[in-house]
Amino acid sequence: PDAIISFMKARKKFDHKGIYGHGILISGSKGKMGAAVLGARAALRTGIGLLTCHIPGSGNQILQTSVPEAMSQPDANAEIVSEIGETERFDAIGIGPGIGTDPVTQKAFHSVLLNRSKPLVIDADGINILGLNDKWMSVMPEKTVLTPHLKEFERIAGKSGNGYSRLEKQSGFAVRYNCVVVLKGAYTSVATPDGKIFFNSTGNPGMATAGSGDVLTGMILALLAQGYSSGNAAVAAVFLHGLAGDLAAGKSSPESIIASDIIDNIGNAFVKLRSSA
Repeated sequence: PDAIISFMKARKKFDHKGIYGHGILISGSKGKMGAAVLGARAALRTGIGLLTCHIPGSGNQILQTSVPEAMSQPDANAEIVSEIGETERFDAIGIGPGIGTDPVTQKAFHSVLLNRSKPLVIDADGINILGLNDKWMSVMPEKTVLTPHLKEFERIAGKSGNGYSRLEKQSGFAVRYNCVVVLKGAYTSVATPDGKIFFNSTGNPGMATAGSGDVLTGMILALLAQGYSSGNAAVAAVFLHGLAGDLAAGKSSPESIIASDIIDNIGNAFVKLRSSA
């Protein structure tokens, strides 16, 4: 907690929403609009000033009614993300949750990689797309944050014989591609481009549930949009995400946690973090 509090920003009396960044979350496909909803709700609970969600056209009503605080940017394609358009006006970009790996979506994803001026977090199907197009990893913007689970990490870095060799692979990948790799699991590890690895001390097995990763992506996006460095955004989001999960488990049980419970406890996690200083 002390390490994270040392770089957390305090809000000032006359601050306004423009100070806290405008992010875009590119997520969802037919049948997987929940990923967009969860990511958006998490970003908003983590303090982002403005959020736009680029989603398939058919998901517009779902998003607008589920997350009225977010703006929507419906894709021309009703079922998948096909063309994203310019992203220069945004302070940070999140992409991947629930987007699938359709060839048209892969092309749209590649266009985001070529915008090298904005902080970027890639999750889920975004990582799977990288696994299908390994040459694209070399054009990722510097300090991009990748948030794979173990199988997704294997798709971009190859299999490992044991946990230690996996950590070596994670660190080497972060150094080689000048990125941040968040390897999700018990004691989630965050590898930074300088070769360091941070291990998380929060979280519980109840967080092994659908949508938990989408929540983390939204949280990282929010912190990137607010001007945190990629390393600090990843470390803080992972800690707060786990802490919110611990608070949720304390109110019921690990078995009953759903991703929305994590979102509902993000604010309480901030309170607990600051009270521990």
